[in-house]
Amino acid sequence: MPTDTASRPVKPAHKGQQTRAAILDAALGLASHMGLEGLSIGALAEVTQMSKSGVFAHFGSREELQISVVREYHAKFEEEVFYPALREPRGLPRLRALFERWVKRVSVEIDSGCIYISGAVEFDDRPGPVRDALASMVRAWHAALERAIRLAVEEGHLKPDTDVMQMLFEIHGLILALHHDARFLRQNGALARAHTAFEHVLARYMTGALPEGKPRRR
Repeated sequence: MPTDTASRPVKPAHKGQQTRAAILDAALGLASHMGLEGLSIGALAEVTQMSKSGVFAHFGSREELQISVVREYHAKFEEEVFYPALREPRGLPRLRALFERWVKRVSVEIDSGCIYISGAVEFDDRPGPVRDALASMVRAWHAALERAIRLAVEEGHLKPDTDVMQMLFEIHGLILALHHDARFLRQNGALARAHTAFEHVLARYMTGALPEGKPRRR
């Protein structure tokens, strides 16, 4: 992921690119509900009302289709979570924004599913290009969070001896717990508990020196 770029340049799309984008959008919808393994050229052709050969021409194989869906999911994740959070000042405001936008995306995915999470279950013990693509995207997101935490330390908002990787592990764990309780168990109040747990994590690492104009949350 880029580190300090608020937006990406938008290029005009040609008809072929528009068709491919429409196929990918449909594929993303299918994968969100059925998992990456539920994707097939035939199922996608039926949903998009295209011929199998027409869909195949844009991807060439089921594996390439799956990888393209992973990349498309990651791009949407960046647009909804990562880039908007970069507009916040470095340090705690940006770290909060990353988490809050991540939670917001999870809340939207309760009725569909997170490809990062479902993909990890499907491909955790299956080496190959699809697993590599998934792992690469998750690592990129972890790297962005790690950088945000380190910047919060540099800004004096978190303690100098903050264990950055431990904090990252705890924050990611909150998202996994939220997804499990909200999507699988359908428990009410999971979103509120995720926010409360995040505040508890911050409380252990914060110095008490808050960014100007950012009062401590209760």
